[in-house]
Order: sequence, then structure tokens, then C-alpha cells
Amino acid sequence: MNKVVHFEIPFDDKQRAMRFYGDMFGWKLVDMPQMNYVLASSVEVDEQQMPKEPGAINGGLFQRPKDAPHPTIYVAVESVDGTIRKVEAAGGTIELIEPPKPQE
Repeated sequence: MNKVVHFEIPFDDKQRAMRFYGDMFGWKLVDMPQMNYVLASSVEVDEQQMPKEPGAINGGLFQRPKDAPHPTIYVAVESVDGTIRKVEAAGGTIELIEPPKPQE
């Protein structure tokens, strides 16, 4: 079985999102302003930064981009190519999103 290993939730207002998810779920949120990203810890981690609780995951919050305005769920798979073939065989499609170009 392929497991969900990470999540990312977009925000329009970072401080508002941090208050909401911190207050609502008790997540530990660490602002990383240099990346415009917030680490979201929903479970304690070990020395290797892996969740201590089996089946639990951590994630992050990021500035909502135009091309990906929705939450993102990351799933660990044995083979990316094999998984793409399975997605297409099941009637799904693959969309590749170009990463943003670094600002000068």
C-alpha cells in the first residue's frame, strides 16, 4: 500500500493561516520567511525528523500560486513511471507543473 507522506496547504494570508491551523488543530508551526513557507508539525518527530506515531504525517503551508491553488497530498510510490502507467490505465491524467523561476 502506498502511504501519504506529506501535505501542503496553500494560504493567502500567512499569519491568518498560522493562527487558524495552530488554534484549530494544535499544530506546531514554524515560519520559514526566506522560503515563504511554514512547516506544519501535526505529530512529534524523531532524530531523523520522521513522525514518531505510525501512520502520522507532517506537512507545510505555502503562498497560494495561480497554477496550484489547492492542497497538495504527497504519496510515496515504489515507481513513478509505474504509477503514471496505473493512473493512465485507470482513466486519470498527469499534469506537469513547471516550477517557478527564481527571482533575480
